[in-house]
Amino acid sequence: MAEVLSQQEIDQLLSNMKTGTEETEIGQSEKEIVPFDFRLPNRISKIQLRTIKGIHENFAEGLSSFLMSKLQTIININVISVDQIYYSEYVLSVSNPAALFIFQIKNTDIRGILEFSSDLALTLVDRLLGGTGENTKQSKVITLIEQKVLSGIVERILKELTKAWRVIDEFDFDIDRFEPDIDFAQITSQSESVLLITFEIFIGENSYLMNVAFATYAFDSVLSKLSSQNLSTIRPIKYIGTTAREIVQNQLKGTKLNVSVEFGKTKLTIDQIQYLKKDDIILLEKKIGEPVKIKVEGKEFYFGYPGVANKKKAIKIYERIEPKEM
Repeated sequence: MAEVLSQQEIDQLLSNMKTGTEETEIGQSEKEIVPFDFRLPNRISKIQLRTIKGIHENFAEGLSSFLMSKLQTIININVISVDQIYYSEYVLSVSNPAALFIFQIKNTDIRGILEFSSDLALTLVDRLLGGTGENTKQSKVITLIEQKVLSGIVERILKELTKAWRVIDEFDFDIDRFEPDIDFAQITSQSESVLLITFEIFIGENSYLMNVAFATYAFDSVLSKLSSQNLSTIRPIKYIGTTAREIVQNQLKGTKLNVSVEFGKTKLTIDQIQYLKKDDIILLEKKIGEPVKIKVEGKEFYFGYPGVANKKKAIKIYERIEPKEM
């Protein structure tokens, strides 16, 4: 025989339905279910990822200083992300054609990929060959000559990686080959994971992407050393006690600039220039004894007086030329 509810129990049920008390209690008791992928366990912990990010931030700082002196323009490099993903996912994210340099760490099984975006690769080539960096090339394929030009930058990048990882151990990064197609890179199996570090490179007002991908199947020996490291020691020893501003200033102090002296000006007609010959004297608008202008990279910076020092022609700086108000 079915159980019969009393009037009091019926009223209680109707009251709960109006207020939603029962639903709230059921909803609060439910727990969020987080899926776990048994094929890709987190080989690298979050603490280790933060350590790796610190290492590559130092790498980015050193590389930006080198590129700034090499390209003679403002360079800023930031670490956007440090992730571990499937190699198959990384392959799908790479454009075709690509600019991929395969590298390895000597005396280990660790292999990796240094990936330039096509725009970044072509911009670097253009600037290294004396251009303005404006990418006007229609084809994105990197030619053999462009590969040769880029190889110098890649070798320096691997040296900077070696320096940055020195706080963990002496790892020797060595370039293997260039690949325009990710399908021929194959640093690990599709089902394995890779450690992907993404950089954003600002050259002037333009930004470009660069990736460094490590195959993690042989990363256990490195991870064991990362676990015992103190995060405060990640900054290279030679930079301890200095700021990024001081590092850039020290780098700029060795930059060479063209200095020229303007002794005076005059105006001549084409007819006068046509009949100029050796030992002719040209009268200048400036009088003897008046200060002359000293230019740095074509811009007027100082007034000075010409003379002789140690039997060599010299210029003595008199005062600085104040910039004109706009």
